[in-house]
Amino acid sequence: MGKKSSGKEANTHTSEMSKQVYKESLHKLQIELVKLQRHFIQCNEKILIIFEGRDAAGKDGIIKRITQHLSPRETRIVALGKPSDRDRNSWYFQRYIPYLPVAQELVLFNRSWYNRAGVERVMGFCTDAEHEEFMSSVTEFEHMLVRSGIKLIKYYLDISKTEQKKRLSERKNHPLTQWKVSALDDQALKKWKQYSAARNEMLTRSHNPIAPWTIVRADDKQPARLNVIKDLLSRLSYEDKNEHLLLTDPQIVLTYDAAYLEDGVLAK
Repeated sequence: MGKKSSGKEANTHTSEMSKQVYKESLHKLQIELVKLQRHFIQCNEKILIIFEGRDAAGKDGIIKRITQHLSPRETRIVALGKPSDRDRNSWYFQRYIPYLPVAQELVLFNRSWYNRAGVERVMGFCTDAEHEEFMSSVTEFEHMLVRSGIKLIKYYLDISKTEQKKRLSERKNHPLTQWKVSALDDQALKKWKQYSAARNEMLTRSHNPIAPWTIVRADDKQPARLNVIKDLLSRLSYEDKNEHLLLTDPQIVLTYDAAYLEDGVLAK
């Protein structure tokens, strides 16, 4: 994992995965996830997974496959809405504190405190001073979480502008996904470059050895889902781990590197 690839490879990588292969692979990985849950319940572990990425990057789909067969009592998905007046007048991280995992829990954040580095930054929902305060303090905040015993894993799902446009269009026209449609969807495309700049600053300033970012190239949904689950399982300890199932594709899952901002790995 963490192997770099060229921009050319990034643009030409495609998947020939059949539905049957995908279903069989997912089933095997979900069995591993159940093993993981049995382990972290027995060992009183606290696991926090953060998923960030552009609109329609596939966060919902990955989270659904991770949690599909896990015990709901020990698994929580957090997807907070717009901050209230009280939230806006409190310490920025305060609204997230009640949702952090306790012993025996796996918590998945579908977007997180990094809203301040992304949509709030681009759409002007925070001031420059508030953004700078966040970027200056987020690393220490996450280090505090890790020191407290929380196992923190951060994923950024990256997609191309063409793929985002296609997915947002499908979202509007499909009767079962229209609940996902947001007033900000059109802005996601209109402000593509601004979101790219905000992403680049966020990754550069908040990536570190204690709380690193893992990049997921998510234009192809099914391989992205499988590789995130493989990567997640490979990072965590549990009994009877089936190691040979957990080899990730280095073209899809990569540890963040500043060089990706220039060499075409991240969508510009």
